[in-house]
This record gives sequence, structure tokens and C-alpha cells, in this order.
Amino acid sequence: MSLDGALLHCVKQELTNLIGARVDKIYQPSREEIVLTLRQLNAADKSRKSLIFSANGASARVNLTSAEFENPQSPPMFCMLLRKHLGGGRLVDIRQDGLERILYFDFECTNEIGDIVVNTVVSEIMGRHSNIIIVRGGRVVDSIKRVTDEVSSVRRVLPNIVYETPPRVERLNILETSAEDILRSLDGRSDRLAKALPDILEGISPIFARECAFFAAGDVDTPCNSLTAEQRGRVGEFINKAKAALNGSAEYTMLTDETGKKKDFCFVDIGQYGSAMTAAKFDTANALIDDFFSSAGQRTRQRARDLLKTVTNAYERISRKLELQKKELAECGEREVFRVCGDLINANIYRLEKGMTVCTLDDFYTGEQREITLDARLTPSQNAQKYYSEYRKLDTAEKKLTELIKKGADDLGYLDSVLDCISRNENEQELNEIRRELREQGFVRGGRDKPDDKKKKLSEPLKFRSTEGFEILVGKNNRQNDLLTLKTAKATDIWLHTKDIAGSHVIIKTDGKTPSERTIFEAAQLAAFHSKGKSGSGVPVDYVAVKFVKKPAGAKPGMVIFTNNKTLYVTPSEEIIKRLSVKGTN
Repeated sequence: MSLDGALLHCVKQELTNLIGARVDKIYQPSREEIVLTLRQLNAADKSRKSLIFSANGASARVNLTSAEFENPQSPPMFCMLLRKHLGGGRLVDIRQDGLERILYFDFECTNEIGDIVVNTVVSEIMGRHSNIIIVRGGRVVDSIKRVTDEVSSVRRVLPNIVYETPPRVERLNILETSAEDILRSLDGRSDRLAKALPDILEGISPIFARECAFFAAGDVDTPCNSLTAEQRGRVGEFINKAKAALNGSAEYTMLTDETGKKKDFCFVDIGQYGSAMTAAKFDTANALIDDFFSSAGQRTRQRARDLLKTVTNAYERISRKLELQKKELAECGEREVFRVCGDLINANIYRLEKGMTVCTLDDFYTGEQREITLDARLTPSQNAQKYYSEYRKLDTAEKKLTELIKKGADDLGYLDSVLDCISRNENEQELNEIRRELREQGFVRGGRDKPDDKKKKLSEPLKFRSTEGFEILVGKNNRQNDLLTLKTAKATDIWLHTKDIAGSHVIIKTDGKTPSERTIFEAAQLAAFHSKGKSGSGVPVDYVAVKFVKKPAGAKPGMVIFTNNKTLYVTPSEEIIKRLSVKGTN
């Protein structure tokens, strides 16, 4: 990853200005992110600084940030734990072991009995293994990701165990090793220089290694054993430039492609991509990292991933519960046996006595004999009532389970539609609409709308125009689907939706005219494309006049019933979708 130990060294050097600052606020805006607000009491600049710690595999980092985050109404448990142990604490030191991708933040805090203790926040930046850990006295207090034996056989991270650093490969520290010693370590290697450098140097990223190879030989694939004396000299020159950069003359560079997408970054100037990439310069390492990871697009993608994970977990939880309920329902099918046993005992009560443990009676329902187990402590009449009681219990359970299974199936269908909406929405407003919808339906806890949120209108549906000029609208989420179908559309408009597949509601605005088969086919293409059947072929799409579409009382958002429908089968085509798109609205 680009945020290597070397760049983290630069971040640490800049953060030393925060030493002495006190923790003012602590937030946990997402599952794997923590934000500490620090205020400096003695510095000339008394403004508050926000320090973000992220353990997300796609955006693991620690840096000062100017981004604003939406925080949940109810703080997660790890956030509350941090507030307990760090609240009001003073930052006294920031440490890094060599150029490892780990920073240690030591806070001087007051414990429960008033003693001064040092609590350390450990930021481990290791891709999907990244973590944020609180350590006191060498022992783990807790972590944002608990690592058990089932997760890792190498290293556990659990409360109350001794904190151990991740396994470390001994490599050279570029700050403490001369260029000549580094070059000698390359002797005898036949692999590519860009691959060899990360093997022998601690804390450098692939982009840095490739840039060194490009600077030395003009080719990122140059093998070590093919370097000429001049090229080896240029390797040494690049290493010395890198050492100077790490000591205060860094050129913080971020690369973007021709579409404006942020691709990579480094603490030295990057020339290996030529004109294929555009380079932007930053004054500080913190500003570089904050801009790369905290842009609106990055935050939106992160929020989409978090929301997707929340809904997926809810879907799996309901699926497991549904399987158990179906199993219990199958067991309820045996309830008639208990009723029959009660009937037989009552019919033969004159032959039975208290103290019997079993009896064999003629079953007048089947004409065969049936062996019935009795409770010796009960009278024959009480045994009969015990069987009737079991029968009634299972009969009641069957009715309740039938209701619960129906509700569970409805919930799964709803969550399936939400998962489809999330996968097709990349806009912050649209994701917020989905989150609010989930909160209203009870699938997401905590959080609250801002005062202005309730006044905001829903985002606009996607707009298309058929070849014959009919306007076609496509909903982006369930709330919008309801509004589109039940409020916006007129009775004579045409409604389309994929058959038994989660997807958007599609409306053909007819204005009283009758659309041709071509228009209906194009609208069906849109319905299939904006559904979970997007990548399939022969996707079934139902279509019907809006007047035949109804929403049952109490139904979840986006759920409707319809009659008089017809079905056609289409294979989604991106070319057709692009041709129908109304520019500037999608």
C-alpha cells in the first residue's frame, strides 16, 4: 500500500507539534474509524485539531483531517471505552519502531481512582489486518478489531492479554543505512529491482521501489543483476534523495488519472507514468493523506461499504432465524399425534391406573395398536390432559411460526431490494436516504436526522427518453420507488419491474398515449439493467398499467402488488441504456 512506513515517518514528524495537547472529543463515525479532537493549551494556535485513525483495509491510515463526519447518535462500545480511558488525557509522545507501519500515541490520563497512568493508542496500518488498539501497562485494554485464535494462529489481540507487535521481517532502515550498504545487499539478486527493494528495505511502498528503478534505468522491470555501474550509481543517488526527503525535504505527490480518479501517492516526485498521470503537490504528509482518503468520493464509497455490511449481516441473521423457524414448524406437524394419544387415553380411562408408565391401546383412527408413554406420577385423566396441552402448545406455535416465517420472508425480500439499491447508488444523499429508510424500518439503530434533513426532498429519479419520445423514470431506492409509482405516476402510465428479482420501479409517462412495443421493450431494458439481473440474459420483466398496482397496508417501502400484468424477457444492453439516457440528469 502507498501509506508505507517511510511516509508514516513524515506524518509522525508533523504530528509532534500536537504533543502536550489534550483530548477534547472522541467520535467513532464508522465501524473502523476513530476521530480524536485535540486542543493545544500552550501553543500560539489554540484551534482544535482532528486526528483520524482508520483500521479499514481499503483506507487504513492515521493523519490530521479537515473532513467532517456524520456521527451516530449512540456511540459504539469501543468509542465509549476510548472516552473512558482517554477523555481529558494529554498527548505526551508519538513513537514509531524503525519504519514499521505502526504509530504509538502515548496519553497521560487519570484512571478511576485518580492515579496518573499512560494509555497508548496503537495504530497498526497493515491492509486488511489494520487495527486500533488501546494498551496500558503492556496489556491490551481492547481493540476495534478483536483477533481470536479462529481469526489468526499467529497473533491474538484480546482484552487483558500482553500486547505483542506483529511478526516483523528484519530489513534495512533507509534512514540508518548508507546507499553503499543498500547496493551491496542487491548484489547477486536476479529478480527485478522494483521487487528486490521492498524485500531488503523496511517501510517502503511498491510505487517508491518502481520509481527508484525507473530513475536508475528508465524501466521499472530492470533486473538487479543487469544494472550497469552508472545505473547502480543512480540507485544510490535516488536513495540519498529519499533520505533527504524523509529528513525534511519531501515532495508529497498524489497522482490522478485522466478521469480525475486518485490513483497513488508518495513522498518523492513520481515520473514513471509520464503524461498518463497528473501529479499534484502538497505541503505536508497529513494534507496529502487527508486529501487522498477523505475526499467526498472516498467517504461515500466507505459509507456504502459500511451500509452494505450492515444490511448483509441483517440479511444473514434473518436467514438463519428463518431456517430455525422452518425446522420448528416442521416439528409442529407432529402435533396430531398428541391429540390422538389424549383421545385414546380418555376412551380407555377405565382400563388405566395411576402408576402405569406405558400402555398399548387400539387406535380407532387407524385400526392398529398404539403404544403410549404415561407419567406414573399422574392419573390417567391428567396424562390425557398433558397430551392435549402439548397438542395445543404446538398448534399455537404453528400459527405463530407461520406468521413469523412470512414476516421473515418479507424482511429478506425487502433487504434484498436494499442491497440492490446500495450497489447502484454512489451519491451521498442517496445513501443517506437509504440509511434513514433502514432506520425507520428498525434495521439500523442509532443516528438521527439533522434538523434540515426532514425538509429535504428525495433525490430525483433517473430520467430517460425512449426512441419514440416517451419519458421513462427509474427509481433509485425504495422510498423513491414508492413516490414514483404511487404519487408521480398517473393511472394510465405503464409500470415495469423485474419478475421476482430485486430492482427499481420503472414508469413510462404516456400522457394518455399508447406506447408501442418498442418503447415497452426499451423500458424493460432499463428495468432489467437497474436490478440484480443486470448481468443476466433473458431477464423476465412484468409490465402493467399503473392503475393495477397497489400497495398493501403496512407493506415495507418499495413493496407493491399488481394484477393484469404481462411479462417479456430481455437481455440488458449498456449501449441501449446510454442511448436512452437524458444528459445532465443521470
